[in-house]
Amino acid sequence: MTSPNGIFSEAPGGLPPASLKRLARIAGVFYLAVGITGGFSEGFVDPSLHVAGDAAATAGNVVANPGLIRLGVVAHLADAVFFLLTAVTLYLLLKHAGKHAGRLMVVAVIVAAGIISVSAVFTFVSLQVATDGSYAAALGPLGSDVLVFLLLEIQHYAVLAAQVFFGLWLAPLGYLAVKSRLFPKALGIVLILATVSYLTDVIAAFGFPDLAGQVHVYLGIVPAIGEIWMVLYLLTVGVRTPRPAHPAAAQFAPVSA
Repeated sequence: MTSPNGIFSEAPGGLPPASLKRLARIAGVFYLAVGITGGFSEGFVDPSLHVAGDAAATAGNVVANPGLIRLGVVAHLADAVFFLLTAVTLYLLLKHAGKHAGRLMVVAVIVAAGIISVSAVFTFVSLQVATDGSYAAALGPLGSDVLVFLLLEIQHYAVLAAQVFFGLWLAPLGYLAVKSRLFPKALGIVLILATVSYLTDVIAAFGFPDLAGQVHVYLGIVPAIGEIWMVLYLLTVGVRTPRPAHPAAAQFAPVSA
């Protein structure tokens, strides 16, 4: 329940403030793990393998880095798991502010996690093709290189497609952050704007590839600010502490015998 000025008079969902902060910090740990595993797999491993328009160079990178590829596949799968754990924990924290919005948030993450997991399979199979001589014997060295390149192209664009849902989960999260009053209103607004940035980036990548490279960095600014802010807030603050609606009344309330 809330006071007339909108400040919680009791903890949302019936949880005490300490439990809310603990749940928020658990979500923050999971969210940080998403950033680490996703940053490593998508920000380091994938770009180090895929060379746009060059099948021979791409296949050469795969052959030269088998250990890195296996580590990248594991990181992709871990990213999907931690992403789902983040969404479920935040749902438990924020469902009192809107169950329908919370369910939309979780559904978007489930779809994104599924795409990420499937994309990792293409990366792993590219390693199998590049290092198993039977493929080169059947297809020839050039054909084997092209197949490796094709598999990594599919993986690259699958992760890009998953970005649609990376964006869509932030809109209900931002809405719930604002409505619950457990987070700064500005943070919720930035998260909603991040959805627009993510979706614009995907539209540019698939619809206007010549423009995509020029705007990608700029479109990543708002999502980076919003998500880093959210992670740091969850880890350091947790949530805003609910305050009594009428502290003076509580102070002078009669005590029963």
